[in-house]
Amino acid sequence: MASAAYLGGSAGKELFDNDLPTYNSAVQEKRKSYLLSSPESWLVFLSIAVPGTRNTRFKLPVLNFYRLQHSSSRRFGRRRGTAIFLLGILCFLYFVFASHRRFAHGDKSWPTPFPDPSTLVYKREHLQRIWEWEVAAGHYPSRHKLPEEIGLQQAIDNPALPVETSYSSTTRFRRPISTDTIGIGPKREYLDFHAIPPNVAYPRRPAPGSVADMDVIMKHCDFSENKYVRDCLEVLRYGGGLELGVRVRRTMLDKWRYIYVEGGMKNLTDIPSRSKPFSFKIHNMIDAADELPKKRGVEWETRLRLPLPPPYVPYRDQASVCDDENPRIFHMFWTGPFTDKPYLALLSFLFTQNLGLDREAGHSDLNVCRPKFWLWINPGPAASVPNTAAVHDMYNELKSNPWASPFLHPRFKDVIQFKLWNTTEQLDGVPELKDEWRALRDSLFNSGGYIEKIPQPQANEDADIEVTEAPRENGPDIIPPAPSPTKAKNSDDKANRVGSTSASTYDRLSVILSDMARFVLCHRFGGIYLDADTIFLRDWEELWGWRGAFAYRWSRLPRYNTAVLRMNRNSALGTFIFRTALKNGLDFHPMSVSQYTEDAYLEGLLLRLPDALFDSAWLNTENYQRDRPPQPYFTEFGDFFNTPTQDSAAPQALGFDGFFRGAYSYHFHNFWWQPFDPTRNFPDLGPRFAAGERNARESPGKASPTGLPGAGSEHTEADKRDLDWATVLKRTFEAHIRGERPNMYGEWIRW
Repeated sequence: MASAAYLGGSAGKELFDNDLPTYNSAVQEKRKSYLLSSPESWLVFLSIAVPGTRNTRFKLPVLNFYRLQHSSSRRFGRRRGTAIFLLGILCFLYFVFASHRRFAHGDKSWPTPFPDPSTLVYKREHLQRIWEWEVAAGHYPSRHKLPEEIGLQQAIDNPALPVETSYSSTTRFRRPISTDTIGIGPKREYLDFHAIPPNVAYPRRPAPGSVADMDVIMKHCDFSENKYVRDCLEVLRYGGGLELGVRVRRTMLDKWRYIYVEGGMKNLTDIPSRSKPFSFKIHNMIDAADELPKKRGVEWETRLRLPLPPPYVPYRDQASVCDDENPRIFHMFWTGPFTDKPYLALLSFLFTQNLGLDREAGHSDLNVCRPKFWLWINPGPAASVPNTAAVHDMYNELKSNPWASPFLHPRFKDVIQFKLWNTTEQLDGVPELKDEWRALRDSLFNSGGYIEKIPQPQANEDADIEVTEAPRENGPDIIPPAPSPTKAKNSDDKANRVGSTSASTYDRLSVILSDMARFVLCHRFGGIYLDADTIFLRDWEELWGWRGAFAYRWSRLPRYNTAVLRMNRNSALGTFIFRTALKNGLDFHPMSVSQYTEDAYLEGLLLRLPDALFDSAWLNTENYQRDRPPQPYFTEFGDFFNTPTQDSAAPQALGFDGFFRGAYSYHFHNFWWQPFDPTRNFPDLGPRFAAGERNARESPGKASPTGLPGAGSEHTEADKRDLDWATVLKRTFEAHIRGERPNMYGEWIRW
């Protein structure tokens, strides 16, 4: 008789090393024989008694895990097969969990297998205060629920929502949790902006003080809900009155109205909560074990210093048409010499926004708040040091630059202003950063956790510098000094690049600096930031009326793209972002900011708008929604500058009105080195600005597009037969400045 050692070990072991089965009892042998009654069977049936009956049983089919394990061991060997079997079990369990998260959980998203580490530095009680502050200030004009994870014990009064008589509260957590805000604000009247025949050649301006209902826009445009950009643009066109005489009959169009005006707060009565002064509500203490996960290696923020929230005042009740708490300032950041890229952005601003240029100078519409455009210029490399002559040098360069000099004309002095960027001065102007950012100056250029190392200069660049007064055609402006370009030993070195002249010489440091600059500018001054590769396509009146903060979606990903960023001045949300970024290495990359708000459950306070509103071609360029693309159809961003031949009839035939009609702007994603109009690569603004055009044509390396010297002669034979979209838009905007056509709303400039 074989010994126990020869048979492969103890009596309890079920497999020999050669995978032959052995059993130490008849009971165990019968049980295994039952499970493997059919060698090919992958299912076994469990007999389950039916409750309430005596003899009725239900047979439930389940996977034969023993059969799976046995097959795995036989195919891959005992140890490897067992490991593969266990890994398969784990994958199956994760699939069950992920399916529940995607289809049964509230957020309807697939879980991340390896989530990023937490970036959170604020406790739950501080996040509650941030939500309360923003809602009380009117920065959450939405009916969407608040996150349960915030753990608010009481509903919050919301002055940006109409009065509601009742609300519901959820109790899914162990303690009662409120996810509601109670509307205590004025009523909303949704408008029809369509032109009245026969005056249908141009759309009407949005009503002053009108507001875009982002809840309605999200309903029709949210990519997460499988909404098409094409359909979203149709809703935006209809609701904004942009369809003009080509409007076709539709049904149920009342649901497409997304622009409204508010009544006055003075007419509201019998709302006791409105008479109470704002105060943070006292919530139950949360156990330490229930606290949200904190960023490793840092301590919790101990203080959250917030001023009293500004009172919410509807447009109808404002003392003046321009609200100091909600300034209408467009910010744009530019590095290096002025080119045709900011030139076209400014032209599109003049072509679309309600600036009152159709009236006599000095006579503006008292019912309209005119937006302003602040173009922030960093003339030298991103890491250059301040210079007391920087402001004077900047204006001298602007005056001599043919792309920039037209905007120094006195007619534009109230709507376009040039500012000089100074990193030191700007960071010192942010209370949340001023005392601590210098400790991180070696890692100042942080993008998504990747730090660009820059050698620090020997001189003390933080020394006090006197403010200089810069001359300007429309009067003096006093602007703080800013970095001035230094003589670079190697201009191709990343630390000395000034602008992107080609795809291979990309100015990465300036891009990283702009990621930070947009948050600094919006937090300090308020307003909306736009990247310089942005073109305005319509009036933004109703976006100004919506008081909340927003950016837009990163194409298919549920992340922010801050190429368009709206934030309120000195807001609680801004305080959160700056303190969180400081504890995360001053990282302002859009993906990082997305992680900050996600970890803190504050995404609702920085609304992620669909990219259809600002970046309508992005999904198509990434091979999405190509079955029903919008007009025009771009498969790559380069199609804007070099329109494919099969589509190149559209730009001239349709013109500006056929370019993503309904969207608020277009983002062409870099291409700084690609001219908009290769055959007429100069500002073509007519006799009033002939000097700048002449300088551009006669400058070294700038041959006349006609092949002849000077600027007098024109030969259409030298022009491209099929004009690209970029060329058509440039020439359209320039024709408005020359006085050959009105702007998109039928208005002419009065010089």
